[in-house]
Amino acid sequence: MNHPPLIKRDITEVQDVVLRRHSPIHAAGPVIEFGNWSQSDPFLGMMEDKFQAGSFDDHPHRGIETVTYVIDGTIEHYDSVSEQGGMLGPGDVQWMTAGSGVIHNEVPSEGITAHTLQLWINLPREQKMTTPRYQNLKGTDMPVRQEDGALVRVFSGSSSDVVSPTKNHVPVTMVEVSMESGASITQDLPGSYNGFIYILEGSGTFGSNGVNAAKSQVLWLGAGIDGELSEIQATATEPLRFVLYAGEPVREPVAARGPFVMNTEEEVNEAFREYRNGTFLKH
Repeated sequence: MNHPPLIKRDITEVQDVVLRRHSPIHAAGPVIEFGNWSQSDPFLGMMEDKFQAGSFDDHPHRGIETVTYVIDGTIEHYDSVSEQGGMLGPGDVQWMTAGSGVIHNEVPSEGITAHTLQLWINLPREQKMTTPRYQNLKGTDMPVRQEDGALVRVFSGSSSDVVSPTKNHVPVTMVEVSMESGASITQDLPGSYNGFIYILEGSGTFGSNGVNAAKSQVLWLGAGIDGELSEIQATATEPLRFVLYAGEPVREPVAARGPFVMNTEEEVNEAFREYRNGTFLKH
């Protein structure tokens, strides 16, 4: 059966990610700056953090999902939903749906410096107050797609005919790609998806315009066409590892302050009121 050719996406922007020290135990830098909602939709922002125990206190979220990818080290997490913790190591992902509200914390194991990426995904209006849930995605449990010199680990969505069981409120593809020098691969995406790549190791060329990029750079994918399938190509010029995130834009008003992201300022104010008066988790 012949499939129509996929529309090839280019790379429209490449930026360096720089971590700055916020304290003796915490350095961080934005992979995606918060506040550019229309350009990054459905993604609200992403931070890269290197931190030790004591960097963060217990804190709330509402109206979003957070996707935490562990690059190095181990983190122990606690949440108000399950009232129990868990452990994540290198290559593991925690997919947290805050929905109506959670209080949680992620703490590196004692004496360990954890290195993580944390992405915030907007939830659409009808899902803002959905029931919270956690999905702990061990890298070793995720389905993989193998090509010549390349391995694609599918944390969410699909890669070719390999499909992840991860549940989404907003359709999101998240893959981790490891490639040998000289290998090439393409990742298929719906044309409506907005997306980006972050390079963890090595260097390569990306997109139909053959953009060169290397470790600690973020690359934005050019737009596809709604209703048409598309693909993004990568070729490794040395051993290469990157993560790709792409998702369906929500296209709704965003009111964001602190840990809460809603559609209106009044909804954000209500979240703060409930957090202060102790009714935040009673939904």
